[in-house]
Amino acid sequence: MFSNPTKPRSIATQLILLFTLAAAILLSCALGGFYWLVVRHAFAEDNAVLEDKIRALRTELKEPDGLAAINQELKSRRAGEPEIYWVRIIGPQSEIEAETPRMREVLPVAVFATPTESLLSPPKNYRTGGRLFSLVTASEFVDSRVYTIQVGQDRSEDERFRSRFGLLLLITLALGTLIFAAIAINVTSTGLRPLRQMTQLVGRVSSAHLSERLATTGWPSEIQPLAVAFDDMLARLEDSFTRLSQFSADLAHELRTPIANLLGEAQVGLSRARQPQEYRAIIESGVAECERLAGIIDNLLFLARAEAARQEIHLSTLDGRSVIEKIAAYYQPIAEERHIGIRCLGQAEVFADPVLFDRALNNIVENALRFTPDGSEIAITVQAGETFTQVSVKDAGPGIPDEHLPRVFDRFYRVDPSRTPSGSGLGLALVKSIVELHRGSAKIESQSGRGATVVLSFPSKT
Repeated sequence: MFSNPTKPRSIATQLILLFTLAAAILLSCALGGFYWLVVRHAFAEDNAVLEDKIRALRTELKEPDGLAAINQELKSRRAGEPEIYWVRIIGPQSEIEAETPRMREVLPVAVFATPTESLLSPPKNYRTGGRLFSLVTASEFVDSRVYTIQVGQDRSEDERFRSRFGLLLLITLALGTLIFAAIAINVTSTGLRPLRQMTQLVGRVSSAHLSERLATTGWPSEIQPLAVAFDDMLARLEDSFTRLSQFSADLAHELRTPIANLLGEAQVGLSRARQPQEYRAIIESGVAECERLAGIIDNLLFLARAEAARQEIHLSTLDGRSVIEKIAAYYQPIAEERHIGIRCLGQAEVFADPVLFDRALNNIVENALRFTPDGSEIAITVQAGETFTQVSVKDAGPGIPDEHLPRVFDRFYRVDPSRTPSGSGLGLALVKSIVELHRGSAKIESQSGRGATVVLSFPSKT
């Protein structure tokens, strides 16, 4: 059995938990500090009062008949009156000279500490019968005799106050945490509402409604870039979907023509018996159509690989003048038959893939020869710029109307299909893909009746 992966927490849950945890920690620190200060202050005051009591007993013990006065004061307490201080005076012979009634039952002599060299022991906590006492032992010299003073301070009420105060702070912490959690839920819900709205809007987008857009205004500043980026993505998707639909229709049209020609010629050839030369003509025509189909498929495969970034290019530094002269020489026989001159101009190095560069330039020159009238001229120019090397091919053809210029690099697009029945409309699209593989650009400049100039820009070697 395979266990399902743990579902990640939502952003809202994480924000609520983090906010509540942070608030609980801060509240705990604040309440803990407050509790420590209050309790520390209360016990410090008790210790100060206890020291005052010891000091008063010492002073009174030194006075004439001081011991008798202390004894009388201890015995004169009314019955039922709560004892805050339990006092015992021990004489030099360890005999008890005076003590609070019932003190032996509650605080035996042995539970008190022995006085230190400073004649005063530090306070000692002692619990008995559910009560808390703070015990102090002191020594005092009276007429060269050493008396021991034992004082116990009942701090049970302070202990109960500390417990009740701690419980109150714990309740406050729990309620405060709950309140902070409620605030965090409300704040998070309000803060993430734009994301929910965006999710609803995005959910309505489909292939049939790619024209829908998110409003780029009205969103919080943190989400507005996301809305803009999503609208840009939708625009690219819509353009790609439109181009794909058009491409599918154009592809079907381009493939249908040669296939129909092949099928028609085959059917005509089989309609009756024919001479060998007639069958040969039919086969030659079929071969030409197959070559046309193979060319279309080859170009389409190249374009697909280029767009999928699978086309590998091997860049090297080329002598631009030598390359254009070689291509001009290749097309020179065809040009001479039509009395068309091919001039090569400029001198510059081109940083490009040799095979792809030749293919792109061959397509442009071949296209220029197709449209250039007899007796005219084609100019191939290479020139270096600051960051790009430009290669341009200028013909003397009829030119391209302005309304067609934005689409001349689209696949299967032809300005006038009736004038170029042999073309597939993939030549310039292939040229653009090659240049973009080199991170360059391609553009065409033309005016109707004044020819056209195709300009390819290749980045210089850095």
